Amino acid sequence: MKQDKHAEKQVKDGDAHLTLTYDNNRLLGNLFGQFDQNIALIEQKFGIVAHISGNHVNLQGTQANVDKAKRVLDELYVRVRNGQVITIGDVEGTIRQVIDQGVLFEAPPTAKGGGEFRQISTRRKTLVARTKAQDSYIRTLDSKTMVFASGPAGTGKTYLAVAYAAMLLERGTVERIILSRPAVEAGERLGFLPGDMREKVDPYLRPLYDALYDMMPPDRVERGLQTQTIEVAPLAFMRGRTLTNAAIILDEAQNTTAMQMKMFLTRIGENSKMIITGDPSQIDLPSGQVSGLVQALNYLQGIEDIGFIAFKDTDVVRHELVAKIVRAYDAKSPAPVVR
Repeated sequence: MKQDKHAEKQVKDGDAHLTLTYDNNRLLGNLFGQFDQNIALIEQKFGIVAHISGNHVNLQGTQANVDKAKRVLDELYVRVRNGQVITIGDVEGTIRQVIDQGVLFEAPPTAKGGGEFRQISTRRKTLVARTKAQDSYIRTLDSKTMVFASGPAGTGKTYLAVAYAAMLLERGTVERIILSRPAVEAGERLGFLPGDMREKVDPYLRPLYDALYDMMPPDRVERGLQTQTIEVAPLAFMRGRTLTNAAIILDEAQNTTAMQMKMFLTRIGENSKMIITGDPSQIDLPSGQVSGLVQALNYLQGIEDIGFIAFKDTDVVRHELVAKIVRAYDAKSPAPVVR
């Protein structure tokens, strides 16, 4: 923040002072954010005062918090130096990362940024894990053939799954991406809806499309949809198939029945990666039906080459209000019924 905006803030006696100097002035607009919003967020999160003067940032506060703020700014600077456009979400994620890692375990950023946390890179975008759970998720995707990611909305389960699939397709590790969701609202009976198959299922698969367009050029996505390199289909249309050389994603898996989940899981073929995401607290199945996701999480523990990641409300990386909403509902609502 500019110095005049902090005239009203008092720095306590004994606070640590640290001045950071950055060597490329052209990058500082991206680093500091519009109207210095990135600096303001760092101040708020760590309870420090930051004064900007040219390419210098003076940090004042407790030693521990000044050290953390320095690590956040240094990490973000590595990213902008490597061409990444910093968003407020990136700042929040880096703050989470620094808090999770702790100042006693400082490690220099890698050449591409991201410190010790894993990342997913495509030609269009690089995503760096923002929480320990996201870091574990990416590591599990690297090492396991089938991965279950469960937890509340806003934790990045679906977005990272689609990003990972896009990365595998670009690298030639797989030949196609298959995206599926149970169309519970339509009871898997989509014939009465107007349009071709893609137009029928678009409303249910929109979040998957959004992530794809973020990670890949639009013309590449459209071409992939036309050539079936990228395939979208409701879960019911998976029956009877064997899916080889593919990155296969099942989203909203909490709304699968036990039979549907078994059917889907047994579609996996050679050289494929299967990712199943869902939130067991948001089951929309008719009363009395067992959730295929809940059952699979119970039945498949301990099987080699299947990984499990459980996200919590503290892992929410959307607007921080989302985490508060999730916690409020969890506190006031009875435990979800396992169906």
